[in-house]
Order: sequence, then C-alpha cells, then structure tokens
Amino acid sequence: MRRIKFRILAIFPVVITLACGMATATIAIPDPVIDAPLAAAQGEQTAILAGGCFWGIQAVYQHVKGVIDVKAGYCGGSAGTARYEKVSTGKTGHAESVRIKYDPSQISYGQLLKVFFSVAHDPTELNRQGPDNGPQYRSAIFCYNEDQKRIAQAYIDQLNRAKIFEGPIVSEVAVGSSFYQAEAYHQDYVAHHPDEPYIRINDLPKVANLRKQFPNLYVSRQ
Repeated sequence: MRRIKFRILAIFPVVITLACGMATATIAIPDPVIDAPLAAAQGEQTAILAGGCFWGIQAVYQHVKGVIDVKAGYCGGSAGTARYEKVSTGKTGHAESVRIKYDPSQISYGQLLKVFFSVAHDPTELNRQGPDNGPQYRSAIFCYNEDQKRIAQAYIDQLNRAKIFEGPIVSEVAVGSSFYQAEAYHQDYVAHHPDEPYIRINDLPKVANLRKQFPNLYVSRQ
C-alpha cells in the first residue's frame, strides 16, 4: 500500500520577501550567468533533479515550456533498491527524483534550474523538505555530463554569493547516477489526486507559483 502524506510543506517562490522590523525587501532570483545557449534546432536532452517528494516536482515541470516528458523515480542508489518501500527507509542512497526530457531549443538547462531553485523546493534544507525527513528527500542535481555539472555548480555559487537565501544552498551535485522510474501509481500523482490534502497544501501551490512567477514559461497541460 502506498503511503499518503498529509503534512504541510513550506513553499518558496521565485520572489522572496525578507522582513526586517516593519520594512520588507523583495529579492528576485536572477538568471544563471553561466548557461547553455538555446539550440538552433529542436532536439531532446535530459535533466534529473531531486527536491523532496517527487509528486510536486513532477507536477511543476509538467507545466514548463519546452518540457517534453517528466517521470518520477529514484536516483543515487542501485537498481536493486529502487523500490518505494526500500527508498522510504532512507538507507538506499536514492533520492526521490524526476527525469525531465526537454527541448533545448525551447528552454535551457539553466532555466530549468532557475525553476528548481525558486518554486520547486527549498534548496537550503538538508536531507528534508518541510515535514518530509530523510536523505531520500534531499536536494540534488544529478548531471548527465560535466557541462551540466559546470552550469549547476556555477549557479549555486552565484546564488550563494548573492545571499538570495537566508542559509547556504545544500543541493548535492553529482554526475553519472542512473535513474530508475518509480512505480506506476506515483506517475502523474498530482493530476490524478488533486483533492488529497497533501497535494492541495504542498504541491498545487508550487504549480500556482510557477504560473505567477514565470508566465513566459508556464504552459497548461489540460
């Protein structure tokens, strides 16, 4: 039987409001200084990201312009332990992840990361996201090659230097990990279960923030 989550997760939009006494300051998360240029022709590339429960991350990227397909799954461990019951123990090395296939003529790898750091999750939480605890919920960027790693690490360094977040970004950056697709009942979970309390509280606001903060990237999948 699947585990149903009913806990509250804080949502971190692309624009952060910092309170200091009665005053507030709004800081926009910048574009990455180092990024891959848009391709001249249509194609397909892959990104793998982990940032807490994969239901919400999958839902966000299913609404991003240029994304062709998103699958929920596991990354960071072995094929033999890539099952939900085992991953949920936090002892497999896996993180709940999403594999994003995208058209590099429509969206860059760096722009996918901008969405990741702004509306998809909180990159300053170590081995957890909100109420979901354990290394299986860690923030991670699983790169396919050294170029992706270079862009990801440079963006993390850029955001840390700018002190965009109250704490340092703790996202793991790794190259060469295999992705294992999750069980069928996890795929498109937000679309199939929009009325579940966990989804309404934690995941639908992420999609709403994507639409609000990235109107030029948001697409409807209805």
